[in-house]
Amino acid sequence: MTERLADRIARQIADHIRTEGLGEGEHLVAQALADRFRVSRAPVTAALKALAAAGIVGAQANRGFFVRRPPDSAAEAQQGDDPLYGAIVEARLSGALPDRASENEMMRRFGATRARLQRVLAQIAEEGWVERLPGHGWLFLATLHSAEAYEQAYRFRATIETEALLQPGYRFVPAELEELRAGQNRLLAGGIASLPRAGLYEINAGLHETLVAWSGNRFFLDAIRRVNRLRRLIELRATADRARLDQQCREHLALLDLIERGDMLLAADFLRRHIGQALDQKVGLVE
Repeated sequence: MTERLADRIARQIADHIRTEGLGEGEHLVAQALADRFRVSRAPVTAALKALAAAGIVGAQANRGFFVRRPPDSAAEAQQGDDPLYGAIVEARLSGALPDRASENEMMRRFGATRARLQRVLAQIAEEGWVERLPGHGWLFLATLHSAEAYEQAYRFRATIETEALLQPGYRFVPAELEELRAGQNRLLAGGIASLPRAGLYEINAGLHETLVAWSGNRFFLDAIRRVNRLRRLIELRATADRARLDQQCREHLALLDLIERGDMLLAADFLRRHIGQALDQKVGLVE
């Protein structure tokens, strides 16, 4: 583990606290954070200690870490819905922005300063769909563009996610389930309207990944994470219209209730219909 990794995870945890609207006293489950950011618990623990030193979280003996105060809003402003972020998303989806582009090319295309462009590209790099090249170049990674590929991705999700719920060793983690439930309730309490699109996507994609993780099958989880990375851009366009998200959150809560009761056959059927209905609502977003 390097100091650089711990610093990066600390920044991601701070963003997680902001985007999910976590308030004072909210429990930060180390293993759930490790799963979310795809690292071991060691850098997460180091990051939480750094955040504790900054007064953002607090440590309680034999209980773990808890939110003490939200991170500064100035940092949040850099991670919000900057119109440049949306313009890059639309340019990639339309094919107007090639896989490889220099900063000078993007500055001219989007009319942005280098500092603003680099800030937004750094956020996109954290989200996993662009990588910096030597010099001032950037490589945009594969994503879904066609309606056919988008529909196939949803049908793949319906197969893998429902099968995950039916695995013989399926066990939900109570603390994680409560964290997911609290996140959905925060969205219903105002987060749907106030959070940036990327934050909304992370919360809901993270919920589905956690449901799959409880199956104990790492291959299922790796597959769903890959699909979620590929569909991110289409989903960011979808969250521009937030009207349907209220019903989506209520369905997520109903699904969590079924899993908590152990009614896995009904939960799997409910999840399959949930994903199918989401596809029906979104398929028109892809030409």
